[in-house]
Amino acid sequence: MFASKTLNFLAHALLSGNNNEMLLGNFVADSVKGKMLENYGDTFRQGVKLHRAIDHFTDTHPAVITCNRLVQPHFRKFSGVVTDIYFDHFLARHWNTFSCRPLSEFVSEVYDLLTKNFNRLPPRSQRIIPWMIERNWLEGYADFEMLERVFLGMSNRTKFESGMTKAVEVLRLEYAFLEKSFLDFFPQLQNFSSEFIIELKRMGE
Repeated sequence: MFASKTLNFLAHALLSGNNNEMLLGNFVADSVKGKMLENYGDTFRQGVKLHRAIDHFTDTHPAVITCNRLVQPHFRKFSGVVTDIYFDHFLARHWNTFSCRPLSEFVSEVYDLLTKNFNRLPPRSQRIIPWMIERNWLEGYADFEMLERVFLGMSNRTKFESGMTKAVEVLRLEYAFLEKSFLDFFPQLQNFSSEFIIELKRMGE
């Protein structure tokens, strides 16, 4: 389940700009392995490149590194997974700061896009997305009760003790620091993503 740590789906969707094909590539990039990329068109592949650039920017950003270190004693090698989901929680909570569109409207359109293109998606994404839509993960990340269910489900699917059953407890404990870290970080990630999309289009890659 956790071949890749990236689970901040809401952020990746928002950072895709207004291109549906790029959003698809960005959204499912972790499930696109090796030669699978050859099955998709240029704009989809740009979305995969965008996803990987976002991940690199995020993983090397001082604010994110600090958050990972803060929660690492609780979650060890799963600290990055937990931080990703914490950040989607804060994005959902502060959605109006970063988007002029209502969250429910945006999420509904993402689900509709994924559903219409379901047969084109990689097998791993086809396993995850029906659960995501049924449980409304993207909008539900704002809710503590939903987060509890998400973390519990993830904990049940890990082979090792992850500590994720207490992830919401840790979030509540460190809420002010984690929230401020996100609010400092995310505008920088938005700017980076916008510039990266412009560069992709300029280079025709």
